[in-house]
Amino acid sequence: MIPAILLMLGIGATCGIVLSLSSKIFYVYEDPRIAQVENNLAGANCGGCGYAGCSAAAAAIVSGKEPPTLCIVNSKEGVEAVSRIMGVDAGAAEARLSYNMCEGGNRAADKYHYMGVSSCKAMAAIFGGHRVCTVGCIGLGDCIKACQFGALYMGPNGYPVVDDAKCVGCGACQKACPKNIIQVKTLSEKLMEFNQEQGALAPCSQTCPAEINIPKYISEIKAGKYAEAVQTIRMRNPLLLSCGRVCPHPCEDMCRRGIEDEPVSINQLKRFVADYEMNSGSRIPITCAPDTGKKVAVIGGGPAGLSCAYFLRRLGHQVDIFDAMPKLGGIIRYGIPEYRLPKKVLDWEIQGILDLGIKAFTQVKFGVDFGLSSLVASGYNAIFMGIGAWKDYALGIEGEDLDGCYKGIEWLSRFSSGQEMKIGKTAAIVGGGNSAIDCVRTLKRLGLEKVYIVYRRTRKEMPANAVEIHAAEEEGIDFVFLAAPTRVIGDENGKVKGLEYLKMELGEPDKSGRRRPVPVEGSETVLDVDMVISAISQAPDPSFKDTDPTPKIKDLELTRWNTIDNNPETLQTSIPYIFTGGDSATGPSLVVTAIGGGRRAARAIDLFLKGKPVEPVENSLLGKRIPESIFKKVDGITPSKRAKMPEIPVSQRLDSMIEVDLVLPEEQALAEANRCLNCCRICYNPDTEFPIAK
Repeated sequence: MIPAILLMLGIGATCGIVLSLSSKIFYVYEDPRIAQVENNLAGANCGGCGYAGCSAAAAAIVSGKEPPTLCIVNSKEGVEAVSRIMGVDAGAAEARLSYNMCEGGNRAADKYHYMGVSSCKAMAAIFGGHRVCTVGCIGLGDCIKACQFGALYMGPNGYPVVDDAKCVGCGACQKACPKNIIQVKTLSEKLMEFNQEQGALAPCSQTCPAEINIPKYISEIKAGKYAEAVQTIRMRNPLLLSCGRVCPHPCEDMCRRGIEDEPVSINQLKRFVADYEMNSGSRIPITCAPDTGKKVAVIGGGPAGLSCAYFLRRLGHQVDIFDAMPKLGGIIRYGIPEYRLPKKVLDWEIQGILDLGIKAFTQVKFGVDFGLSSLVASGYNAIFMGIGAWKDYALGIEGEDLDGCYKGIEWLSRFSSGQEMKIGKTAAIVGGGNSAIDCVRTLKRLGLEKVYIVYRRTRKEMPANAVEIHAAEEEGIDFVFLAAPTRVIGDENGKVKGLEYLKMELGEPDKSGRRRPVPVEGSETVLDVDMVISAISQAPDPSFKDTDPTPKIKDLELTRWNTIDNNPETLQTSIPYIFTGGDSATGPSLVVTAIGGGRRAARAIDLFLKGKPVEPVENSLLGKRIPESIFKKVDGITPSKRAKMPEIPVSQRLDSMIEVDLVLPEEQALAEANRCLNCCRICYNPDTEFPIAK
């Protein structure tokens, strides 16, 4: 008996030793947070998140593969609890929603007819699908079958429609789509979408520097959904009131309707809904992601700076704007006259941006009142430089320092600031761009007897907006073409009394593609004027590199045009935490180009702040065109008159700075919206039942 007991004790001790050693050798550690996270999930084991039960989902969250919002049926409190366990801000938990990028559907002609195939995935595997469009929806509804929540249904036009109220953002539809048409993204991800070569994009949207979804907002106007149209524009452009007034609308040059008819008045429709919001008495709410704890300094409160600040704030970052002028707005406040963009309109628009929680510090100049070291010491994690192009080029001729000589942007900004300036009775403005036109039209309103535009090429080559040139002609401005100034003539008191110029003739085209002006010997001519303004172009002012004592600022590289050198796809500079955009990056350009640059820089800054590689947008169009979307012929078009912009008659506008161009009445705006063909990459809605063809 005793030997048996001893034997059993020995066996037990041996097993204990073996098990003890095994536990040391084969021990598998489980992070205690997995159980904690699982306890705060919904516990439904529904699989909607893509994992086989809540245990697997919890392990994915703890490993960092998934965010705290992975559980699609979890409560707000549950998400916050999971976020606390993981030590992250619950704010990162933005709701994800599914949306359909393609609205072509049945409009796209069939290329093949497949017998018995009822799956998008199967059809895509065989020659890419039956549609002519290479990127469009196949339309057999794999995404609808994959959705467990009834959030998708096949619309009447042959493409899936998302019910936002039912969508939980699980991503099952996205995984089921073989052509990446259905995507599941957060608001922040949507804000940072850019035009890509594989995109379902209309020609107008490809051409817009801000990359606005133009067909979408016009469709919303057609349906009377004005607030939704405003939000669609604002996903890409926060300055729609300003752009609706001053944008030269390059998008309209590529309007598909314009091939057979007059293009749709896209910009007037943008202004229509922008003014609708301003005049409605309330602002349409703008949502922002929760705070990330990161700080960004934006230097320059012009279009690029305001755009960058707006998008960074919507992404959840803290943003402060620093500007050298008394008020924000940059060139659109100090370089564009009141008759084109009223200050009260600009003030209303800028206030809406600041109301997102952005602070503004004005009358502080970078390199003088603060520098790079003070920004870094103040805890800013990144810096955007949108300092504009405020330095006017000189004519480089004798006498341009005489009393009565000015430079274009300097004169316009002083006038806009309310400074008193001497003006004469006759003036010559040298240049053919928008600044020159703004100068002459402003001087006309100040009561000058004679105002000339002196330009070395012809009207055809003038870079100013065509509508502005036409308006100047209507207002009685005299154009002196093929004239190159040679000297400013002064009287015995050092005051301007004339501008001498040489007559020119056009020779061979130069690098810009415009014919080069060639002087005609012995053709010197004098204009009798007592005021001369040179408005030939501008460049950024790089003086901050000399005035800022921070040694690091010397590492910020400039180009030979004094623009801030940058990667054009990310707008990151030679100093990794400094980004740029607008005229300081490109030289003088369009307001809408600066806005697009501000958004692109915001994307790069967001990547930088998150510690991710600052890489370009994959397959970004960057102003290029998708060849298959450019047609030479558009069938099914019935010509219809384009809406004419209402304006104040010349006889009623030259004695004040009253706004000249007015907004379309609602009836005309709806009629103009109905002229839109609702184009996509190759699809469009013809006016008649003609076959769709290129």
